[in-house]
Amino acid sequence: MLDQIKGLHHVTSMARDARQNNDFFTHKLGLRRVKKTVNFDAPDVYHLYYGDEVGTPGSVMTYFPFPNIGKGRPGVGEVGTTVYSVPEGTLAYWEKRFADQGVNGVSREESFGEKRLRFAGPDGDGFALVEDKTDSRAPWAKGGIATDEAIRGFHSVSLRLKDGGATEELLKFMGYEEVDKSGNVRRLAVKNGNGADVVDIESLPTAAFADLGAGSVHHVAFAVENRAKQLEVRKALMDTGYGVTPVIDRDYFWAIYFRTPGGVLFEVATNEPGFDRDEDTAHLGEALKLPTQHQHLRPYLEQHLQKLEG
Repeated sequence: MLDQIKGLHHVTSMARDARQNNDFFTHKLGLRRVKKTVNFDAPDVYHLYYGDEVGTPGSVMTYFPFPNIGKGRPGVGEVGTTVYSVPEGTLAYWEKRFADQGVNGVSREESFGEKRLRFAGPDGDGFALVEDKTDSRAPWAKGGIATDEAIRGFHSVSLRLKDGGATEELLKFMGYEEVDKSGNVRRLAVKNGNGADVVDIESLPTAAFADLGAGSVHHVAFAVENRAKQLEVRKALMDTGYGVTPVIDRDYFWAIYFRTPGGVLFEVATNEPGFDRDEDTAHLGEALKLPTQHQHLRPYLEQHLQKLEG
């Protein structure tokens, strides 16, 4: 069993409209845009990152807003719900805020003894807030939401799978342990993690497979401290029979990717070097930052990418 993985690193999803996406995360959720860059493989498309003050691993939601993308179809083989942690006793505040802000799909529920508030992103993305009195992570303090109510970071992701057994075994190999079960959902958690420590597996054997589109999660990334730890994880996964990509430099972290038995794309990403490698912490997310291979496109991109507030 591996011990290098320390919880979630980031979650990356698809969107249709960059401006709408930016407004939702920075204004409605009060997160900080910590990086405004472009997709490595499609540089005419933004890659937007939202998180806490510095984009701490375990807090970062990222998006590829493709202007002409169709809407995703929910199903199995994907991350169904991305769950944020908020302080105990704050769901009433968030329920009112969402009503005032016109957020869709808002409903209360309780799961694993935790009070939760479900809501939808601008493309129907599945989200929830969960009250967690043990979460001591500092929120972004300048997002227009009081620090005693603001989002702390991720709590968990929920995977929807036809058969969760093989993916559960994979997560256990990655250092997770089963900590609870409720109906057709198994809860796994990693010890000594970064606060974003939980993965739920929901088994839906008769459900149709998901179609990727706006509102869909593209991949979920797990955090390791550095490149040496990442190489250890890569070797262990390959020795177990997984097809893992070479290490890829994503400017703000190094990444490896592999497909899980249930169909979800997993990434293992390093905590280094971080989002302040090319911007001062005070100005994260303000300027358009381009990968080296796309610097020559700056005049075109600055003219044609949607202008974003903030």
